Amino acid sequence: MAEFSKEVNTTFESEHVKAVLNLKYTANFINTITNKELEPYQISVAQYNILRILRGAKKAIPMKLVKERMIEKSPNTTRLTDKLCDKELIERVRCENDRRAVYVSITAKGLGLLSNVVFTEVPRLMENLNQEETVLLNTLLDKIRG
Repeated sequence: MAEFSKEVNTTFESEHVKAVLNLKYTANFINTITNKELEPYQISVAQYNILRILRGAKKAIPMKLVKERMIEKSPNTTRLTDKLCDKELIERVRCENDRRAVYVSITAKGLGLLSNVVFTEVPRLMENLNQEETVLLNTLLDKIRG
């Protein structure tokens, strides 16, 4: 891949602006690759994220907590979970004490799907960075978020 400004064929008013746009461009690039790798499993990156959150929780958790833990915040989390329920990858239960509260958990089928997912392209791309560069990248990204 070419240098970012050549890739998008433009100049930038500052290195800060270039960095922000480069981050967005790179995130989109990685998302596209990840979506492609998830195609055989018929789930999206957002749905994969929900499944991973639920696997890590090890028990039913409130939908509100799922939304808070999502890497990419989505206003349509309910629709995403509906699709996962339709595929029997998760299950939804209303709280007995508060009928407005909805809890979700991953099913055995969902755990099985997750165990079959293997990403190859993004890890291969990350091999372009050595350990020191990877640590620096993580430090810089954390620093941006404050």
